[in-house]
Amino acid sequence: MSLTATPPEADAGSGVVGPSGAELHWRSLEGLYASAPINALFTSRIAIPHEGAARIEFDIDESCYHAAGAAHGTVYFKMLDDAAFYAANTLVTDRFLLTTSFNLHFSRPVRKSRVIAEGRWISGRRRVLVAESRLLDADGEEIGRGTGTFMRSRIPLSTLDGYRA
Repeated sequence: MSLTATPPEADAGSGVVGPSGAELHWRSLEGLYASAPINALFTSRIAIPHEGAARIEFDIDESCYHAAGAAHGTVYFKMLDDAAFYAANTLVTDRFLLTTSFNLHFSRPVRKSRVIAEGRWISGRRRVLVAESRLLDADGEEIGRGTGTFMRSRIPLSTLDGYRA
């Protein structure tokens, strides 16, 4: 008689363990990101490595520049908001979150470069969640950071085309 339980994700008799419910949720959030029409304007890719974290790689080029030849602040906001949002939404499996406020800090301008946006959940699990994010340039230097608050919407994730749980 075995004293160990077989995880529900295991394929009976094969010894192969499939993704957990949390991992399926994270992959579905990655699909949601990829399906958003706004993301067709950017060369970017999201990865959700674990609960409370998101990492997005963006390629910045001249199409993102303001008149002085560096990335416009709206691009900073998008990258920071997305990373924080997806980090927070890893903790909410039933509803789409909405950004209710976001504070930005611009550290340095960035020109043509690969930029990494790292988001991490800070607090809250019920109605309001707080997450922070930072932007790193290709040299690993911080170019911006932000903190956002997010609340549960009435929109079920399961009704969104890009989300497949």
